[in-house]
Amino acid sequence: MKLRDHTRASLLAYTVAQCAAIVPDGREAGFRAAADAHLDAALERLHRCINACAPWRPDEFNVLQSSQHTIFLYFLANTIWTRSGDAAAATRLFLMNKALNGIDLFYEIAMPQVFYIGHSVGIVLAKATYGEFLVLYQNSTVGRHKDQIPVIGERVVLYPGSAVAAGSVIEDDAVVSQGVRVINRHVPAGMMAFAGEAGALILRPRPDDLLQEYFRL
Repeated sequence: MKLRDHTRASLLAYTVAQCAAIVPDGREAGFRAAADAHLDAALERLHRCINACAPWRPDEFNVLQSSQHTIFLYFLANTIWTRSGDAAAATRLFLMNKALNGIDLFYEIAMPQVFYIGHSVGIVLAKATYGEFLVLYQNSTVGRHKDQIPVIGERVVLYPGSAVAAGSVIEDDAVVSQGVRVINRHVPAGMMAFAGEAGALILRPRPDDLLQEYFRL
């Protein structure tokens, strides 16, 4: 994968410099070592994701494209955590993502291999089940409540300001429309959920070609 305006070495240095600016505790050397050890694996994950997302140029990572940068920082943090258990380095990347891109996406959360972020600001994601080809927009929220954990299927779209919480189930190919709250509710496969009166959900079929805007399926 081509790194626009960067080499591997300069991307590593750039990431370390960002870390030093966001978490200025003088421990850049340890962070650099962890990032260097797992950078290639994280870039492989990012490459697969970028190539599946229709709005992005295949085989190219632009660190100044904020949504790509958001996903890169998550993949790097999650890769470090799952492969080494280094919570210190993973936490720094989590904090960087929160500060730079406005997203709350903890490194322990198992995100899909392919997901698309329209705008990252205000997205909050709890530990839940996330299916492949997920689309997220600004201020969308996924939240758990005690032992009630949301289940989100494949090819699901969460539009701006939407919320999925507690024991909700969003089946494959479903859409949660802008500002709609799905709390302990069920959205069937292929349906779009709109807000009705008194918290009720109005369900309508999702357009068949909706996902073509986001993914190369």
